[in-house]
Order: sequence, then structure tokens, then C-alpha cells
Amino acid sequence: MSTSRISQPQQQPLPKDVADLAVLIAALPEEHRQSIEPVYQRVVDSTRRRQRILALVQEALSQLRLDMKYLLFDLEATRRERNRYKESLEGGNNENNGF
Repeated sequence: MSTSRISQPQQQPLPKDVADLAVLIAALPEEHRQSIEPVYQRVVDSTRRRQRILALVQEALSQLRLDMKYLLFDLEATRRERNRYKESLEGGNNENNGF
């Protein structure tokens, strides 16, 4: 009896339905399995590629959220500095007008 070329999950586990399909394909007679395995392998490759893309998108969103927090913090700090500077200018003008 020959072994199946269907690869098992290496990094992230495959969805249960894809893994179940691998078990069913492995149980098929050799002549049927040979015709189905290339198609199954393309499905596995596509699934893994989508998983990698999803992980990259999630990581990018997390980084974007963090960057937004830093930008909002910087914006608030800049506004506070501007307001203090305006107050100091207005306070200086009021003192000069009082003489």
C-alpha cells in the first residue's frame, strides 16, 4: 500500500473540513487519489496563502491602531503646547497694555 502525498499542517492547522477531506482522499483507491490529490494540494496551498494574508492584515491593523494612538497622543500634546503658548502671548500682551 502506498502512502499519500497529502501534506499535514505545518504551521497553522487547516480548517476541519479541509483536513477531513484529506482523510477521505487518502482512503480512496490509488487511481482515484492520484487524480484528486493535485487539486486538493492547490486547495491546501490556497488556504495557507489566505491564512498568511489574513495574519498579515491583522498585524497591519494592529500596527495601524497603535500608530493612531501615538498620533492622537502627539496631536493632544501639540494642542496643549499651542494653547499654553497662546495664553503666554495673551498674558504678555495684557501686561504691556497695562502700562
